[in-house]
Amino acid sequence: MALEQDQRISEVVMREQSRLRNFIRRRVPDPRDAEDILQDVFYKLVEANRLLMPIEHVTGWLFRVARNRIIDVFRKKKPESFSEAAVEGEDGEMLQLEDLLPSPDAGPEAFYARNVLLDELELAIEELPEEQREVFVAHELEGRSFKEIAAETGVSVNTLLSRKRYAVLHLRERLQSMYDEFTKA
Repeated sequence: MALEQDQRISEVVMREQSRLRNFIRRRVPDPRDAEDILQDVFYKLVEANRLLMPIEHVTGWLFRVARNRIIDVFRKKKPESFSEAAVEGEDGEMLQLEDLLPSPDAGPEAFYARNVLLDELELAIEELPEEQREVFVAHELEGRSFKEIAAETGVSVNTLLSRKRYAVLHLRERLQSMYDEFTKA
């Protein structure tokens, strides 16, 4: 009987491991945290099996446990300040990047969403070629004008505009799926 149960658990792990890992990795930027969560989920499956807890839909149960573990991980982490960056809002008021993100005090889901957005934005900015990243950070995050940047670097304003344009296009493409996921939720 125990050998049969172990065999069923092994089959579930082999069948669901890849999908579950991908699900977790899309939500947890640190691969080590993602792997820890995956191992915890499978540990919970083994534990539930040993305690003879009935699980009717194993796949749904695994993903629910994964979601709960992801939320638990983000509850424990402290928010990291991205920067003191500000952007101009529609009414001309200067908004800090912090004002555009979900409040860290709005519950674990908002805290999770906030951290995922900040981590993805940071990763996307790091992926930019150095020249594009420097212009984007200087203009958007530090609030410097293209004229200032041109005077400092010796690069023409038109070249700086072009570099920023390519940076924005890359960031839009890179972050579009995340935007879609959060707006449909």
